[in-house]
Amino acid sequence: MTTTLSRREALAVGFGGLAAINDSLFAADKSDADLDVIDCHTHFFDPTRREGIPWPRKGTPLYRTVLPKHLRELKHFRRVTGTVIVEASDRLEDNAWLLGLAKDDPFVVGIVGRLEPGSADFAKHLKRFAANPLFRGIRISVGLLRKLLDKNDLDDLKLFADRDLALDVNGGPDTPAELARLAERLPDSRIVLNHIGNVRITSDPPPKDWVKGIRAAAKHKNVSCKISALCWAAAHGGKKASRDLGFYRPYIDVVWNAFGDDRVIYGSDWPASERAADYAMQQRIVMEYAFDKGKDVTRKFCSLNAKRIYKWVEREGRR
Repeated sequence: MTTTLSRREALAVGFGGLAAINDSLFAADKSDADLDVIDCHTHFFDPTRREGIPWPRKGTPLYRTVLPKHLRELKHFRRVTGTVIVEASDRLEDNAWLLGLAKDDPFVVGIVGRLEPGSADFAKHLKRFAANPLFRGIRISVGLLRKLLDKNDLDDLKLFADRDLALDVNGGPDTPAELARLAERLPDSRIVLNHIGNVRITSDPPPKDWVKGIRAAAKHKNVSCKISALCWAAAHGGKKASRDLGFYRPYIDVVWNAFGDDRVIYGSDWPASERAADYAMQQRIVMEYAFDKGKDVTRKFCSLNAKRIYKWVEREGRR
């Protein structure tokens, strides 16, 4: 949806007032009540499990039971109607735990698990978990990806195209450049950059090397990008994350202009992201950016792109 104020109204209220008016107008307007919002980057864990959890660490604010029902209970800027869970553990059987969590909860439309390409039993483990249609891929670190690329050891990564699965990659601002290398080698694989490459978001112009990497990755049509964890990227060094879309816009512009309307995906990184801002605030920032591009683009960003890229599973009772 798009909400429009006249130039006279905008000048009268100023930018701060405009943001407040936009908030109230979007909150009051129900014309997008049918908007399907799939959060494609959430983490769930339960430290009360007999085997415990490797992350988050005990004694930290995140060390508590976090389940899909807790995401549903949050205040949302736009109601979240489903989620793709991303791994938060390097333990093999925690993939099974996530699939078990999803079994009876139609709100969960996909799992991005964790396995280690290049390990002896990778193909066997991938076959096991991919037998469940909710298992939509895995996430690896850019460090592991770089090792595999440097050794030309890509046989395991080729299995993702064969099994119609996606590959998430997480790492620092150099990650997009590595994805460009991978995409050139594996043009049939669906590759997803996490958190726009975890670049630090400041009031300075976006770093040139990161911009170059984003553009290089985006040249490959099999690479997509999750616009997620923005507030956390702005809250480094103990700083308070900005609530203003304008602060983030130069960075979102780089990503959106490079990947286009069809290869950007909504994600939150909740609950890790709550260390920087509440869910509704983080959601508002990226949603308002999408709203400016119209309803069709907003729907793509919120669910349709992810449906094509992750092939998340529609489930009865989800909404």
